[in-house]
Amino acid sequence: MNTAATHAQWSDPLIITVAPNGAYKQPSDHPALPITPQTLAATARACRDAGAAMIHMHIRDAQGRHSLDVDGYREAQRVVREAVGTQMVIQITSEAAGVYQALEQIAMVEALRPEAVSIGLREIDRPEVGEEGLARFFAGLVRERAMVQVILYDVADLRRWQALRARGVVPEAPWFLLFVLGRYSAGQTSRPQDLLPFLAAHDGGEPWAVCAFGAAENSCVAAAAVFGGHARVGFENNLLTKDGLTAPDNAALVRQAADAALALGRPLATADDIRQRFTPR
Repeated sequence: MNTAATHAQWSDPLIITVAPNGAYKQPSDHPALPITPQTLAATARACRDAGAAMIHMHIRDAQGRHSLDVDGYREAQRVVREAVGTQMVIQITSEAAGVYQALEQIAMVEALRPEAVSIGLREIDRPEVGEEGLARFFAGLVRERAMVQVILYDVADLRRWQALRARGVVPEAPWFLLFVLGRYSAGQTSRPQDLLPFLAAHDGGEPWAVCAFGAAENSCVAAAAVFGGHARVGFENNLLTKDGLTAPDNAALVRQAADAALALGRPLATADDIRQRFTPR
């Protein structure tokens, strides 16, 4: 056993990201689901206090529908930043959610120039973009010093990412991977075992986190923490606590993840830890 590597894994501060709303859920699904800048700000404060250092933020239009509107994002970022200062990294989503096409997603990110962004690889790796377009986009993100999390839904996505990296389509940078568990399973449910194929295929070159659909979210987070990964939790993927009850709010799910990490001896990352690690130099 490589004791130095094992020590590094266990001393690595665990990053908890809260994903409080997503593209589809509504307050009718849960009264504490935030969809306005003001409710996002209140949720961010509560989740920061519970242990989250980053918020993965979706915004909505006036009818409550998923939106990638640049001005809407700027306003939401302003209100959330006033609420939490620099104590949380604000990560915006570029998710298509069946509404946007790849070129629109890329244009939004380039116009907004966010501090941090999540990008679904399979959503932008499209014929209309091509590898030349991917190379320009990723190079621009590095140039703008954006912290980028690349969303991978299965091992095929991970293999594709590795191939793009190996061929130099994606430049060297501190990329952060997200392994999604349960997105395309029956009933969108996940199990800790779903992490194993990702770990077997991962070459160890980039830090990673999990997000897990369904009631086993906390068990999947604990598994990720055991294997040196990080976690995204929240109402976007799951509304239940580990004992199967409806969570009162997003902060309760963050608190569970923090408790699991601390029980395993993993300290919690701060927003400054994230910036130091993932901001391109």
